[in-house]
Amino acid sequence: MATTADIRNGLVIEYNNDLCVVVEFQHVKPGKGAAFVRTKLKSITTGKVLQNTFPSGAKINITRVERRPYQFLYKDDTGYHFMHQETYEQIQIEEGLINAPHLLKEGQVVEILFHTDTESPLNCELPSYVELEIVYAEPGVKGDTATNTLKPATLETGAIINVPLFVNQGDKIRVDTRTNEYGERVKE
Repeated sequence: MATTADIRNGLVIEYNNDLCVVVEFQHVKPGKGAAFVRTKLKSITTGKVLQNTFPSGAKINITRVERRPYQFLYKDDTGYHFMHQETYEQIQIEEGLINAPHLLKEGQVVEILFHTDTESPLNCELPSYVELEIVYAEPGVKGDTATNTLKPATLETGAIINVPLFVNQGDKIRVDTRTNEYGERVKE
């Protein structure tokens, strides 16, 4: 059993029957009264950021988690199937654990966060940016590049995002998986 003196950024703790990552913390020793630790905790399951104040010396449960590299194989009606990069072990994950399942293409390498005590997957994170090809987009009109207008485009994964007018069908683009927004065109 650990105490608040062991709190650091990136630590995963049990809080309110949920697993949370310490995003930010601050030890506070006021001139009057007892010391305390002010924290920002991000829930691994829901993604919500919570603020909590622990009294100094309070007991906390530290949970061990591991990030492991997996490659996306395919999706069927039972879920998403991944293969470990080193052991070639295959696992199946439900869609709710993946941060951007609509941007996932076959062969994509992701990191899956595992609870080491139970060996259960907690979430699956794509890289910050993925490169995808546009399979359908309305053609842009020549000279229409001065405005900041966007048009819908369908990606090879089936996802539809807004792109600038100068981006055409067949172009490869970089997409931000956190915001689902167009990043830039990829030069061949």
